[in-house]
Amino acid sequence: MAIPSNINPEKVPQHVAIIMDGNGRWAKSHGHDRIYGHLSGVRSVRESLEAARELGVKYLTLYAFSTENWNRPKEEVEALMDLLVKTIVGEIDELDANGVRLDAIGDIEHLPESCKNELQGGIDRTKDNSEITLILALSYSSRWEIVEAIKRMMADGVKAEEVNDNLIATYLCTKNIPDPELMIRTSGEQRISNFLLWQLAYSELYFTETYWPEFRKADFFEAIAEFQGRERRFGKTSEQIILKDK
Repeated sequence: MAIPSNINPEKVPQHVAIIMDGNGRWAKSHGHDRIYGHLSGVRSVRESLEAARELGVKYLTLYAFSTENWNRPKEEVEALMDLLVKTIVGEIDELDANGVRLDAIGDIEHLPESCKNELQGGIDRTKDNSEITLILALSYSSRWEIVEAIKRMMADGVKAEEVNDNLIATYLCTKNIPDPELMIRTSGEQRISNFLLWQLAYSELYFTETYWPEFRKADFFEAIAEFQGRERRFGKTSEQIILKDK
């Protein structure tokens, strides 16, 4: 579908993050098990990535599996890990052909060996692509990330007086990635759920009732259009923003 006329191509966010929520509830509402919902959500990933590429978004981060998700039923976790492997294998040719660079953040070492191998293979194969970076947050949580950052700072002998915003950012998983300007969450839930807590400090938050398996390009475009209609002040007044833009 064509990019809607109400979207300004010059004001597209550089980085969009998505909490892909509602797979299980959507599947249940259609008489299926939760795993069916996860399988159906793959199309939504494709459509969101395609929409982001068409708009010129440079980074798309998807919250695919949190550290808390390891506590889900064993069969669901195993199915999710299997789906991850099959999806990377099945999509990597198209990702590479479309200039998509694959990356990942989180406690990757905690993933099964097969997942780590396929993920690293995809990252290595697409490392020179530059049209858009697709970042998978896997075995990730912000509290884990911040704790690990503090541990590494202590191990490096960082002194208290040396600690500031910029230094902390260099110890996070996203040290080479700009903070998201927009975070989208599907399914109607209105919380961040331990996702990019540091990085979302000044992000616009967009919540939609749409379950993730039903999320399409039109929904992505709608989120971008609403983002562009908001005033981003970063602690300043509206008058200061107007003067700056003149």
